[in-house]
Amino acid sequence: MAIDLSPKLAKKVYGGDGGSYCAWSPSDLAMLREGNIGAAKLALEKNGFALPRYSDSAKVAYVLQGNGVAGIVLPEKEEKVVALKKGDAIALPFGVVTWWYNNEDTELVVLLLGDTSKAHKTGEFTDFFLTGSHGIFTGFSTEFVSRAWDVDEEAVRSLVGNQTAEGIVKLDESFEMPEPKEEHREGFVYNCEEAPLDVDIKDGGKVVVLNTKNLPLVAEVGLGADLVKLDGSAMCSPGFSCDSALQVTYIVSGSGRVQIVGIDGQRVLETTVKAGHLFIVPRFFVVSKICDPDGMSWFSIITTPNPVFTHLAGRTSVWKALSPQVLEASFKVSPDVEQLFRSKRMNEEIFFPPPK
Repeated sequence: MAIDLSPKLAKKVYGGDGGSYCAWSPSDLAMLREGNIGAAKLALEKNGFALPRYSDSAKVAYVLQGNGVAGIVLPEKEEKVVALKKGDAIALPFGVVTWWYNNEDTELVVLLLGDTSKAHKTGEFTDFFLTGSHGIFTGFSTEFVSRAWDVDEEAVRSLVGNQTAEGIVKLDESFEMPEPKEEHREGFVYNCEEAPLDVDIKDGGKVVVLNTKNLPLVAEVGLGADLVKLDGSAMCSPGFSCDSALQVTYIVSGSGRVQIVGIDGQRVLETTVKAGHLFIVPRFFVVSKICDPDGMSWFSIITTPNPVFTHLAGRTSVWKALSPQVLEASFKVSPDVEQLFRSKRMNEEIFFPPPK
């Protein structure tokens, strides 16, 4: 049976005064299960605090909006307290403990995309909280916790029972959280909004690629990523990942049209997308996008840390590499038509400005 590739919006899982945690479910977006991918969004209001937790999945986090602070603890390492801003991409390997805090008026929104091949539930993240109503230590007996932490049972009841919130709390305005350190960003965070552009096409679009060269920790996560900004009414060349990787795309802003073509030349998706939509391109399927007049941007992860793409139009396309005779025979056209075809788009990159 054909899998529905239609883009979907996230649904709220839990939250309260401090913010919310939303996720995409495999029951709504079947490709999450098929591709072993998890996707979620954390949104924190001012003074919202996401309690410390670890996950069953390696992830890439991307700050969609706002500023804030994150605590990151790798196994057997010291806590890194990192300042967050829009455009930050953070690599989160297996075993890392994180907390998140919004100390500003603007809502802090963080996108979480990752690999669920080793997760408890395929296509979903499972977080294990250290505190709160679902905290790990609520499941242990008072005796076990008392001996583990070397405190009396009265202290155990306070430590384990006082925090009754689930996952996210709103802290008092006067509460002072740890101050971030600039040096702690190094090796953990790469800002895609401020980074050098990997592709920059006038009236076409811009690309920043996240890989092991600019953030080595993504090798442990096993994922690459990119931020693409398409100018008004421009087109992104048809292309596919040639290293058997899935592409998971979240529309950050704007809107446009998407087409995906799969096996036997069948168009498997033709739809419009807007900010907040998430969709997945299956392995080796070809995808192309045309944005609306106001432009469109998206953040994608690719299920390999150093992805390679093959484009089917433009200067780097496979058509340019093939000999004229092969094109004539393959298309069953005359040399004149082949020359016309070769003369078009062959000097342009992967983004095409709108027709004049």
